[in-house]
Amino acid sequence: MIESSNDPDRLPNAPHPRETLALIGHQRQEKAFLTALRSGRMHHGWLLGGPEGIGKASFAYRAARFMLEGDPLRRAEAARDLAMPEENGATRKVAAQSHPDLHLLRRIAKPDGKSFTSNIPVDLVRRVIDRFGSSAGEGGWRVAIVDSAEDLDRPGANALLKLLEEPPPRCLFLIVAHAPGRVLPTIRSRCRLLAFEPLGEDDVAKAGGIALERMRLPYDASALERAASLSEGSVKRALTYVDPETLALVEAVRARLDALPAIDLTALLALGEDVAGRAGEADFAVMIETVQGWLGAHLYAHAAAGPARLAPLAEVWERLARAANEVETYNLDRRPLVMSLFHDLSEAVSRSRAA
Repeated sequence: MIESSNDPDRLPNAPHPRETLALIGHQRQEKAFLTALRSGRMHHGWLLGGPEGIGKASFAYRAARFMLEGDPLRRAEAARDLAMPEENGATRKVAAQSHPDLHLLRRIAKPDGKSFTSNIPVDLVRRVIDRFGSSAGEGGWRVAIVDSAEDLDRPGANALLKLLEEPPPRCLFLIVAHAPGRVLPTIRSRCRLLAFEPLGEDDVAKAGGIALERMRLPYDASALERAASLSEGSVKRALTYVDPETLALVEAVRARLDALPAIDLTALLALGEDVAGRAGEADFAVMIETVQGWLGAHLYAHAAAGPARLAPLAEVWERLARAANEVETYNLDRRPLVMSLFHDLSEAVSRSRAA
């Protein structure tokens, strides 16, 4: 049974991955999964690695539906992909969060109902481990989805590791990881890495249009195309950016990022004013996400360049996360952060290019 209906990372009114039957892109990943299943040597642990918002969780639920219905090994012989009919029993139960053999590990709502735990509680991991010690509710496979690995603290990761080391028969662990290199090495070593690439702009726009139609929200096709071009391959990010005011802010931030290491002080001062005060709280979050997306895309695109070139940008990523958290926690003025952030980025870009 899925542990919680709360979705800390879900956009308001957006369709949840468990309700998303179509998967845009990622055909290579589906083929790799089916090939492993047909071989009869299906790995019990899969690390689904890649940037956030590109469809890894949708893939995980799609694979779960396929594995939880009847005999998946026999079905895989003729299957071209992992699609399951909407009227299928497993499909309906997964969407309703009522399948007894699907377990979800993710952050949960706090007692006040207004926020979520910062990590996946270790007690939740232990409860799922206990359930894997009993028979499957429907006599077939059991599936656990971890969304995401970054939310596992050390005790939770160690508890999950014990189950990965001695997995029961016919069980599958689908572990979503936005930065697989940061996952506990012992967990990585017991999983097969299935790498997901950012979607192309056309695929982002197509998936975003489907989601917006399901959300029954009007949108401008040209704005969606612009949002897709700025999304770094993330449908979730494109859906955030499609709002006209948000899109204008993102384009302004990206203009400053793409000009680095050059800095336009007048433009940065204006950006600082935009994100200042109570009225700028939402804009500040968008600015931070835009910078993180830009940094993540650069780190991903130049992964083979070596540590000397990547280290300066990775250091800024770490400092940005800490600084943004401190600004929100202590209600600090956001304007100095904007200035220091872009100066740090300018220096990091210069160092990276010189490496």
